[in-house]
Amino acid sequence: MEAPLERSDSPHLFSGSTLDGYTSGVWHASALLADRVKAVRQPYSGAGVAELQDQVDTVDLDQPLGDTGAALHEVARLYLDNAIWFHEPTYVAHLNCPVAIPALSAEVLISAVNSSVDTWDQSSAGTLIERRLIDWTAGRIGFGPGADGIFTSGGTQSNLQGLLLAREETLAGPAGDRATAIPKLRIFATTESHFSVSKSAGILGLAADAVVGVATDGTGRMDPEALAAAIDDVRRDGGIPMAVVATAGTTDLGRIDPVDAIAAVCESRGIWFHVDAAYGCGLLVSRRRNLLDGIERADSVTVDFHKSYFQPVSSSAIVVRRGETMRRIAVHADYLNPRTAAVPNQVDKSLQTTRRFDALKLWMTLRTMGAEQIGAMFDAVIDRAHEVYLEICDDPDFEAVAAPTLSTVLFRYRPAGTTVAECDDLMPRLRQRLFHGGRAIVAGTTLGGHYWLKFTLLNPNATMDDLRSVLDLIRGIGAEMTGERDGAAAVMA
Repeated sequence: MEAPLERSDSPHLFSGSTLDGYTSGVWHASALLADRVKAVRQPYSGAGVAELQDQVDTVDLDQPLGDTGAALHEVARLYLDNAIWFHEPTYVAHLNCPVAIPALSAEVLISAVNSSVDTWDQSSAGTLIERRLIDWTAGRIGFGPGADGIFTSGGTQSNLQGLLLAREETLAGPAGDRATAIPKLRIFATTESHFSVSKSAGILGLAADAVVGVATDGTGRMDPEALAAAIDDVRRDGGIPMAVVATAGTTDLGRIDPVDAIAAVCESRGIWFHVDAAYGCGLLVSRRRNLLDGIERADSVTVDFHKSYFQPVSSSAIVVRRGETMRRIAVHADYLNPRTAAVPNQVDKSLQTTRRFDALKLWMTLRTMGAEQIGAMFDAVIDRAHEVYLEICDDPDFEAVAAPTLSTVLFRYRPAGTTVAECDDLMPRLRQRLFHGGRAIVAGTTLGGHYWLKFTLLNPNATMDDLRSVLDLIRGIGAEMTGERDGAAAVMA
């Protein structure tokens, strides 16, 4: 009889016998990160695609270095030296935030334990912590004790799930035969809504024209009267209204649709009401909470904690007012959700099976800092957006679109004598030159057929002096590029 094989732990797998290697590796990674962050003075190195592509392509992935320390130094050179640093105050481009240290502590636990919060026997207390945070978020929204929800990978997934639930609720009603009804289903949203609304419609198998554009009130907010008329028109033409999507924080202008008035329209016509609060969810803990009045009347709400709650990606959720609606998407599998098990089960409610225990990051942040401090930080970036908007309005070299609602400001460099066409041509090129300089990063977008630069402020540590320095960089680059253009025109003449 052969002797049983002796257990031989791999030195690279986390376990009780490899803790020295684990602590050494984590310490080494932390030390390398700290060294880089101490030296960081701007949000980007300025490296171009070709340069970085060459560095990455020269690595032979079939020849391991055999040592964690050596691999970390290689990654530091490839990745950290050319990362985009969102904590730098002159990063003002997209909805990326500096992250809370308590959440980073949670990441250490999440990664090493590697819980999957789809079933109780893979997560135990992790399931209860996630469910408690969903209950807490539902309470902040204003939902009652029957609410429910699930953590997701981000706003796109949350919006998809909200619209999936809307589809199933609609088809469970008097819509008729499924195959006949689906091509008639319609979603109502404005052109300011997130692109994931249209993307979700396609994933859900709806018609190409399923998303009905609703007029705005001239400021980028949905017009409730136009919504009511659009719904009535669709019904008159034989379509089936499926859902209305209101946005609490549009990507470009940060606008908040009139949630309460939209809720009234949805209730009067029996339509699922989804609020995309991926950006504006920070208002739930803010002194500006009144801007979300009416959100408690929604059927489903998207929240992105990795935007205005200063959490590392990913940390998001979909929350519904009536928990039973989540069961519309449940699919039974004996190995995951046995019907006889009297334990909490999250896989029934999620579009994912394996899911990270991302909720722990928010838990650690709330238990360390508290909701009031998170809200104060979100209020601070909104206050700063109003300040920089006023400064731009007073500067003859710049023009702005409109006063901000949240923390985005659309503007552009346009000194006296510059035409609109010249400005539209200059702005995207100016933005690219600014990016490749690495000292500041701003976003860009098109509104009303014209190109605008965009400040997206999510760093409460960014001061007005920091933002003035970005404006001065833009002014300097713009003046230089305008001079280059004028010089070239003179030579051609």
